[in-house]
Amino acid sequence: MLEYNEKIYKKVSDAGAVGIIVGIILIVIGIAVGTISIVFGAKALHAKKHLIG
Repeated sequence: MLEYNEKIYKKVSDAGAVGIIVGIILIVIGIAVGTISIVFGAKALHAKKHLIG
């Protein structure tokens, strides 16, 4: 029974670590996509000013 509990503990620990890693990766991707979106949006607004004005 003790060996079974150790296996469960190990799997839960691994799942927690994977969850944290995935969360960090998603945060980094979100920041990168947001930054790229802001940069391209600013470039589009700048180009729009030159087309209209």
